[in-house]
Amino acid sequence: MNKLHNELRQAAAERETRRHFLHTCSTGLGAMALSSVLGSCGFFGKDNAASNVVGSAPSTDDPATAPHPAQYLPKAKRVIYIHMAGSPSQLELFDYKPELAKYNGKDCPQALLEGKKFAFIRGVPKMLGPQGVFAQHGQSGAWVSDYMPHLQGVVDDISFLKAMHTDQFNHAPAQLLMHTGSARLGRPSMGSWVTYGLGTENDNLPGFIVLASGGKSPDAGKSVWGSGFLPSVYQGVQCRTDGDPVLYASDPAGMSRDVRKNTIDAINQINQQQYDDVKDPEILTRIAQYELAFRMQMSVPDAMDIKSEPQYILDSYGVDPNKGSFARNCLLSRRLVERGVRFVQLFDWGWDTHGTSKDTSVDIGLQAKCRESDQAVAALLTDLKQRGLLEDTLVVWGGEFGRTPMQENRDGQVLPFYGRDHHLDAFTVWMAGGGVKKGFSYGETDDIGYYGVKDQVHVHDLQATILHLLGFDHAKLTYQFQGRPFRLTDVAGKIVKPIIA
Repeated sequence: MNKLHNELRQAAAERETRRHFLHTCSTGLGAMALSSVLGSCGFFGKDNAASNVVGSAPSTDDPATAPHPAQYLPKAKRVIYIHMAGSPSQLELFDYKPELAKYNGKDCPQALLEGKKFAFIRGVPKMLGPQGVFAQHGQSGAWVSDYMPHLQGVVDDISFLKAMHTDQFNHAPAQLLMHTGSARLGRPSMGSWVTYGLGTENDNLPGFIVLASGGKSPDAGKSVWGSGFLPSVYQGVQCRTDGDPVLYASDPAGMSRDVRKNTIDAINQINQQQYDDVKDPEILTRIAQYELAFRMQMSVPDAMDIKSEPQYILDSYGVDPNKGSFARNCLLSRRLVERGVRFVQLFDWGWDTHGTSKDTSVDIGLQAKCRESDQAVAALLTDLKQRGLLEDTLVVWGGEFGRTPMQENRDGQVLPFYGRDHHLDAFTVWMAGGGVKKGFSYGETDDIGYYGVKDQVHVHDLQATILHLLGFDHAKLTYQFQGRPFRLTDVAGKIVKPIIA
């Protein structure tokens, strides 16, 4: 692995030397023509640099997944990010607005509609009061509705960000912005940036693992856990909860483990020969991935085997060990982080509550989704805390945007069930463990939950804060691509210091 890492860096250096030569020694139309010819012949290879963290050059003796030196003393060592795809309504769960109830069923004031653009609402919608029953809980007095009775018991471990806002009101762009820092395809995901910066604590498991539930993938697809222009060794590895955890990692029928190892060795010898010819660093990534896949054949089945868990743990999460579910994924996330996985991403689909059907209503449908997830999320926090893992494991929960205080209509017609449209100006995300304050609430929205009026937090601010808790300056964790340094937070983002313990 050390040899691979050294060769990876040497290849990048040689490629940058060729670029420097062409840039400084060739000018005018002749240089453009030469560049075009060489580019079409594959002379430049890919635009990926092996590693380029501004201000924190790692030792060339480290393996390819070795951590980069942190800029700050880290408070968190790992992340479990729970994304509720479709976006739950903050007005039914955490952002208590009794004033909104007074407007229930009345026409939306025109002032709230002027200059606004919605995903589906047209004309003048009706206002919709909160459907959950709210009460204060814990010593912190956090407001949580009866939709989440189990989470009510752990609110004193949570920091709520109640004035989140984003730039996108459609699912796929908003999910991309939340997880890659850009609404466009092609950027590395947050999990990829974290594993790029921190490396892995277990050479037998990927540093970034994805677990999905809810029957469908996120609207943005696998790009929300892709590595973008980072080397593909940093992309998320999706594990299944039924059958083989990772497809095609098992030995084919009739092939022994020794034969499999010999096969991989032979493939990697060919890959090494190809690398020696073309010096493409991605070939070294391919070699490393073959070797990791071989080691994963033993490590992944062990990590994913929840039947070894005591019955009281299974009961606390509400897990059926014979079925895949969101609850199972919560338990698996604990098993993975205690084995050294840096970033575990949970995606649960089905939180898009427009009111077009019973299942997508903010009363019946949203309550059903909460029943599927509430117990498991609370159990995860409790389980991590009891094992001493919560203090350096950052747990993040939220969707890609919020929901409107108005009831959704379509073409001016009221829908048959209570629903809320997408809303980018106000939503709630919460975090726990990993150096954030306990029992804390930051930010406020107005009386009807339409706008943030105090301590607003943008998506890029959330990303900057997560990286800060992991020990990195979000402006310095960069990667050189297409002639400039890129980072997760693009050109924005500020650390939300008041929530840091």
